Amino acid sequence: MTALLRAVGVSRTFPSPAGDVHAVREVDLDVAPGELVVIRGRSGSGKTTLLTMLGGLDRPSSGRIELDGVDLASLGAGVSEVLGVRIASVFQTFGLIGVLSAAENVEVPLRIRKVAPAERRARVEAALAAVGLGDHAEQRPAELSGGQQQRVGLARALVGDPGILLADEPTGQLDSETGATIMKLIAGFVHGRGMAAVVATHDPAMVAMADRVLELHDGRLTAAG
Repeated sequence: MTALLRAVGVSRTFPSPAGDVHAVREVDLDVAPGELVVIRGRSGSGKTTLLTMLGGLDRPSSGRIELDGVDLASLGAGVSEVLGVRIASVFQTFGLIGVLSAAENVEVPLRIRKVAPAERRARVEAALAAVGLGDHAEQRPAELSGGQQQRVGLARALVGDPGILLADEPTGQLDSETGATIMKLIAGFVHGRGMAAVVATHDPAMVAMADRVLELHDGRLTAAG
């Protein structure tokens, strides 16, 4: 199957007074629709840097990131608009806005895209129902458990129907049982909706659900085991 997201010879180097830091080194990666790819590695191995480049939030020092065969660098000023529709992210720290309700948090990306109010309401309701939080729409983040907050974050990522999901340690602040619930949700959406997903995690439950597991060590990506 043709890759939806691709990294070709991607490297990222950060200058420092002590010398260049090679965070990611010549990474090649193809991710197909309906495929859940897990990347594991020690802290500092380059996982977050790689995900940031895959999501278009940072540019490689060399190499290229392709979406549907198109080099992101060639999109110029229009790259943020394209990525905002096609790629969604889930973070370890949830990233919710405290003064907004769960529904309002989920609605944010639709407001940015100027989706009509009636369609926004329908999409938000469907997204919250999909993660099991249909009865918690009016609660604010402080009124929700950590697992519920992460599910709100997942609903926000999915509400725009993206083709690609990137998740950076999505269960890092959750207990094992709650983390397993989040992982099952992610795997279900990937395989059920045909999304492409890249998840950086140490969680054995997520590794067990992956279609492919890769190791990142000192910035270099290899097949696990």
